[in-house]
Amino acid sequence: MTTPEVGALAPDFTLPGITMVDGQPAKAHFTLSERRGHPVVLAFYPADNSLGCTAQLCSYEDELDSFRELGADVWGISRQNAKSHEKFARSKRLGFPLLSDEKGDAVSIYGVGLMGLGIRRSIFIIDENGLLAWKHVSLLGMTFQTATTLKRELAKL
Repeated sequence: MTTPEVGALAPDFTLPGITMVDGQPAKAHFTLSERRGHPVVLAFYPADNSLGCTAQLCSYEDELDSFRELGADVWGISRQNAKSHEKFARSKRLGFPLLSDEKGDAVSIYGVGLMGLGIRRSIFIIDENGLLAWKHVSLLGMTFQTATTLKRELAKL
């Protein structure tokens, strides 16, 4: 699988997701192209409540106000269902949307799937014009791109 190239129009998708609002789940559908005018950080992650993913997404939550000051949305994307996402978001108090890609549509068009292993931990930063501005696709492993790295890249937009 190949990933989209930096500078190309980011592949569009619509996925169901959940956001915690005042401690309550709010379900919605999220369409990337509807966020034009704002940068979006797409954080593909392997699994809710796993050690590495919990550390990654909680670190982004800790810096969520900084992402918002840069005008950016953060979307977490994995293949788990909405019920799993709700439990995860509620337990970790995540304030950004977790999108459910159960069929693997976005995983496929972004080239981040692993045969039999799920998803490669990957980040795509989409600029306000819908172009792919930056990406990092992990081969395997527990490491992830820090909020500091993502904010540095967002500040360049």
